Amino acid sequence: MIPHGSLVFGGAPIGGLYAPVSDEAAAATLQAAWDAGIRAFDTAPHYGVGVSEQRIGDFLAGRTRAEFVVSTKVGRRLVPATGPVDGADEFYDTPALSRVRDYSADGALRSLEDSLRRLRLDRADIVLIHDPDEHMAEALDGAYPALARLRAEGTVGAIGVGVNSASLAEWFVARCDLDCVLVAGRYTLLDDSAARSLFPLCRSRGVAVLAAGVFNSGILADPADGARYDYAPAAPGILARARRIAEVCARYDVPVAAAALRHVLRHPAVTAAVVGARSADEIRTDAGYLGLPVPDALWADLGLEP
Repeated sequence: MIPHGSLVFGGAPIGGLYAPVSDEAAAATLQAAWDAGIRAFDTAPHYGVGVSEQRIGDFLAGRTRAEFVVSTKVGRRLVPATGPVDGADEFYDTPALSRVRDYSADGALRSLEDSLRRLRLDRADIVLIHDPDEHMAEALDGAYPALARLRAEGTVGAIGVGVNSASLAEWFVARCDLDCVLVAGRYTLLDDSAARSLFPLCRSRGVAVLAAGVFNSGILADPADGARYDYAPAAPGILARARRIAEVCARYDVPVAAAALRHVLRHPAVTAAVVGARSADEIRTDAGYLGLPVPDALWADLGLEP
């Protein structure tokens, strides 16, 4: 599915998350990811109400299908907007569309059909049920069996859930035959909650883990004033912790972002890390961290196993 220890390109930023991204900048970012050897791309209808999927589809068009993996999501259908949309859910410069939560079987099938059209693909390698926090029963009874049927038919390669909560991911892993989970921000240098019971459960059931949000929305890339943590301005206590981590990393001349990424990939349950980027330089830098030496003493100073 996705090689162990690799990077997955996270498509939220090129969908206009937090700030607009031009078509040209998005294309350059995707090209830089490809040039860096990244061959897996994660996106969703939610990301720029289809813009991320469209841009990834345009970029991959004409490339050999066996050379790349695409992951998308269901749970939010896109419908014509009836009011202003700029800045909705923190996405900017987007089409006049709104998101409607729909975790029914029919909703999942309709959503995936629309996604495949935007992606210009006839099948998806991975489909995730996206953020079903308030819709667990509907997703379990509707979206999940619909995706399982598509997997059996070969229209979908693998299925799972994409969430921000380790306990929610665990709830689905315990009840469904999933191939993978994407969990954002719950296994990082600031939050290890996913490692407590979700990761052991995934390992026991053969479920791959895609770890997203490795920088906790940016604070572990640059713990400056105004840094974001879990999509919102960081509280003073979190900012102080991030700065202490950065100080340890600086003693070893290792960028805190490099330590954050490499920490996630060190866990045996983690198959790959999902890293979002809005510029070519950003994704080139992240990919470069994979080859950067990180001494065992740094992990020990952070209170982690070498």
